Amino acid sequence: MKKNAPSIQDILAFIAVAQYASFTRAAEFFGTGKAGMGKAVQRLEEHLGTRLFQRTTRAVTLTEDGETYLEAARAAMEQLNNAESILAARKDKPNGRVRLDIPVGFGCFIIPELPRFQKQFPEVLLELSLSDKASDAVGEGWDIVLRVGELPADGEMIVRKMCDLSLGFFASPIWLKSLPPILNISDMLDQHAIVFRAASGVLRPWIITDGGVLKEIIPSRKTVIRDGRSIVDAVRAGMGIAQIFTLVGDVYTENSELVRIFPDQNIPGPPVYALIPVGTKMPLKTRVVLNFLAELLQK
Repeated sequence: MKKNAPSIQDILAFIAVAQYASFTRAAEFFGTGKAGMGKAVQRLEEHLGTRLFQRTTRAVTLTEDGETYLEAARAAMEQLNNAESILAARKDKPNGRVRLDIPVGFGCFIIPELPRFQKQFPEVLLELSLSDKASDAVGEGWDIVLRVGELPADGEMIVRKMCDLSLGFFASPIWLKSLPPILNISDMLDQHAIVFRAASGVLRPWIITDGGVLKEIIPSRKTVIRDGRSIVDAVRAGMGIAQIFTLVGDVYTENSELVRIFPDQNIPGPPVYALIPVGTKMPLKTRVVLNFLAELLQK
């Protein structure tokens, strides 16, 4: 039968007896009876299968095994005390590692802002993954997972809505110069499209306005790509027109790598959610990262 692990109280009793070389003085230190100290050491000796003290009417001295165990016990207690101090400090100041999983396409506007976050919170260390797959925040150990679109209810997750995205049509300026002017939706639909295929295998349709009514279409002439960053790279390379989130596309219009077609037309897009594992209280380190992401997404 597997032995039960010794209790912290029994180990502390052993350390006290060793320090004072006396069961009586150790008991006085703890404010308990001498018999209780003796039973604590006895339980520890039974668990370890060895004697820790030589006891006489005049003295209590450590055995060789006792000296070995005392060194290890003191080191372990010191590590626990250090850990408690670190955890106590984190309650007042963000400190520690935060594991973050975000959509691939969001990297272009989130990563350039991270130096600002590091300057503000130097003790928070980020472990960052860019992925469009449906990550299991609990099973994979993520602290925050950002995902786009409606999400099923999950009892093991806290779901926080971060923002609603808008959609726009983008193309490279060099590619557009090779085409006749695009004056309306019909002109655009005649051109080569770049379309996203979700992890589920479903093609994400373009959403267009037709007489003030929103409609979904799948362009007939298209290149299909499975991750958001590669879609942006394909548009920048001049492969065609793509409908992408304006939050992402506008990053590249600012440096003239992309042109937004119909810039006055804002088409409502899907929501962005943050998934956080359920806990008694969100750590401060996680909260400051979550608030920082909300600030970026709501620009």
